[in-house]
Amino acid sequence: MTPRPLDRLLRPQTIAVFGGREARRVIEQCDRMGFAGEIWPVHPKLDEVLGRSCYRSVSDLPSAPDAAFVGVNRMLTVEIVRSLSEAGAGGAVCYASGFSEATAELGDGAELQQALLEAAGDMPILGPNCYGLINGLDGALLWPDQHGMQRIERGVAILTQSSNIAINLTMQTRGVPIAYVVTAGNQAQTSLADVACALIDDPRVTAVGLHVEGFGDLSALERLATMARRSRKPVVVLKVGRSEQAKRAAVSHTASLAGSDAVADAVLARLGLGRVQTLPALLETLKLLHVAGPLASHSISSMSCSGGEASLMADAAVGRNVEFAALQPQQLPRLRRVLGEMVTLSNPLDYHTFVWGDLARQTEAFSAMFEGGYALNLVVLDFPRGDRCDASEWAMTADAVIAAAAATGALAGLLATLPENMPEPIADRLMANGIVAFCGIDETITAAEVAAGIGRAWDRPAPLPLLDVSPMDGEIETLTEADAKAELAAFGLPIPKGLLASSPGQAAEQAERLGFPVVLKALGIAHKTEAGAVALNLEDIKAVSNAAAAMPPNAGFLIETMVDPPVAELIIGAIRDPVFGLSLTLGAGGIFVELLEDSIILPLPATKTDIHAAISRLKLAKLIYGYRGRPKGDLEAAVGVVSATADYVVKNAACLEELDINPLMVLPEGRGVAVVDALIRRRR
Repeated sequence: MTPRPLDRLLRPQTIAVFGGREARRVIEQCDRMGFAGEIWPVHPKLDEVLGRSCYRSVSDLPSAPDAAFVGVNRMLTVEIVRSLSEAGAGGAVCYASGFSEATAELGDGAELQQALLEAAGDMPILGPNCYGLINGLDGALLWPDQHGMQRIERGVAILTQSSNIAINLTMQTRGVPIAYVVTAGNQAQTSLADVACALIDDPRVTAVGLHVEGFGDLSALERLATMARRSRKPVVVLKVGRSEQAKRAAVSHTASLAGSDAVADAVLARLGLGRVQTLPALLETLKLLHVAGPLASHSISSMSCSGGEASLMADAAVGRNVEFAALQPQQLPRLRRVLGEMVTLSNPLDYHTFVWGDLARQTEAFSAMFEGGYALNLVVLDFPRGDRCDASEWAMTADAVIAAAAATGALAGLLATLPENMPEPIADRLMANGIVAFCGIDETITAAEVAAGIGRAWDRPAPLPLLDVSPMDGEIETLTEADAKAELAAFGLPIPKGLLASSPGQAAEQAERLGFPVVLKALGIAHKTEAGAVALNLEDIKAVSNAAAAMPPNAGFLIETMVDPPVAELIIGAIRDPVFGLSLTLGAGGIFVELLEDSIILPLPATKTDIHAAISRLKLAKLIYGYRGRPKGDLEAAVGVVSATADYVVKNAACLEELDINPLMVLPEGRGVAVVDALIRRRR
C-alpha cells in the first residue's frame, strides 16, 4: 500500500472542528499551546465558540482545512468525513467509537467502519475511536482533553492505539522531550507505522516510540525500519499481548516454541527496531535515544557513592546484554590519586564519599571513569526531597557530571534509582546539557541494552526483505513421516535409509533387508515417543516383529537404519504466524525441546551467516563446539541443513503451514548430520 501524505494532518495551518464539548476542548488546547494557525468551528446551531465564528457545514468553510477533528456520533462521522474528502481536506481525526471495536455489542460496527473508509477515499484519517494528535513543535492539537505536554523545539514522537495511555504518557515528569503524541484507535485506514514513517521525515523528531497491540501491515513495518536506518532515527516498540500470544496449541514441537510473541521479537530485532516490555522502559529508552541515538557497544560503566547501589547495578546486568567491562589500566592511577587508597577500583565503582561536596575532585573522578571507552557512563544519584532537605550538594554532583562529560566528550547519564528522586527541573537541566536523566535501574539497563542492540543492527548490512507470501486456500493435510522425509531429501537434507511396511511381519522382513540395528516407527501418529510408536536399537527380526505388534493402531511402519550417537540434537521448524507469516525455529531438539526452552526464531529468508549466529546463541552450542573435551559436532553440516530447510520453506511458502524436524542429529565433526524425524503440514 502506498503511504498516504500525512503532512497536512500532522502539521496543519488550518484546523476545522466538528461537534460540541469535544470540539470546544480542541480549541482550548490549541489556544493554550499557542497554535498560530486558523481554527474553524463547524456547528449547525451555534454562532460562535471561544470567540470564533461558527460555520454551518464543510461547504461554508473558507477553504479545505489541513486537518479536522470530527467529534460527533458515529453515523454523522461518516457523512462529515465524506464531505471533507470531497472538499480536498488534508485529513481528519475520527473521535467516535462504535465501529469495528464494538462489533459484538452493536452488530453493525464492522460495516460502519467500512463505510467510513469508503467515505474517506484518499484522505488520511486517524481512528476511529481515538483522541487524535498533539504536535508540541507547532502547538497544533486535534485533542479533546487536557495533557501534560509543552512547546519544544525538538524531541521524540510517541504513537499508540490507546488514547488513555497517550494521556498518561504526556503526564510524565522524567524529562522526556515529547514532540508528538499520536493515537490511532482502530487503525482502520492509517496505521501507527504509517504515521511513524511520516514523523521520521520531520527533522525535529529524534526518535519514535510505538505502543502497539498488534501489527497489521508487515510492509509498513519494514518501510518504517528502512526509514529509521536511513535517517538514523531509532524506533522502539512496546508490543502487548506477550502472555496470551504464547499459549498456542498445534501439532508439532515447533509450535510450542514459536508463539507469535517470539516471532515478533525476532522480526523486530532483524529490522533493527528496539523492543521493551513496559511504559517506563519505553520512556527511559526514548530519553537515551533522544540524547545519543544508538549506542556503539554494550559496554557501560557505573559510579555511585554506595556499595549497595553498586551491587544493585551489577545485579541488574545479570542475564542482560550489557557489560560492565573492567577498568582500563590507564584509568587506574588517576582514579587512585583522586579517590584514595580505601576505594576498590572496579566497575561498577563505589567511590565512597571522599570526594562528596568537592566539585573539582568529583569532576576529576568522573572524568577518569568516563575516559574508559564505555558506550554509556552512569552516575547513580537520588536527589533528596526538595520540600524537606537541602539538595545543594547533590546539585553540585550533577554539575560535576556535566563538566566531566563536556571535558571528555563521553556520553553520561545521571541515574536516580527511584523515579520520584529525579526532580523534573533537574531532569530538564541535565537533558539540556546532553546528560541522560535516567529513572530506575532496571529501566536504565533496558535502555542501554536496546540502544546497543539497535546500534549493532545498524552496523550490519540492511536485512533482506521479509518473506511475505499469503497462504493459499485449501484443506490442510499432514504428510506421513516417510512422505515428509522424501520431500526434504529432494532439497538435499540427509535422511537415513528406510523402507516401508504395512504389517509387523513385513516390517521384520524390511528390517533384515536394511541390516541391523534398526529403528521402527508407526506412521500417522504425532509425538511418537509419547505414544509408544517408536522403538530404537532393534537387533533382529523377532525384536522388530514384537515391537511392531505392540504399537498402537497406525497407517503402517517406517523402518530405518540406526543413526550413530550424536554430539547434539537440534530442532528445525517452521510455522505460519497470522501476522508475520512463516519463520524458522532453531533450538535444542529431542526430549529437550520444552525442557530447556533453548530456541531462536529466524525470520525468512535467512543467510548462512544468520544461521551461524543463531546456533552460536543457543545453550546447546557448547556441545557442538566440544564441551569439556567431548568431540566437536559437524557445525558446517548442521548450518547447511538448516539453510536447505530454509530454502524449502521459502519455495513452499504458499502451501506450507508447519514443518518440524526433530531431532536433527549432529554427528561428530566430519561425519555430517541426519534428519531422524520430520513432520510437514500443508494446504492441498
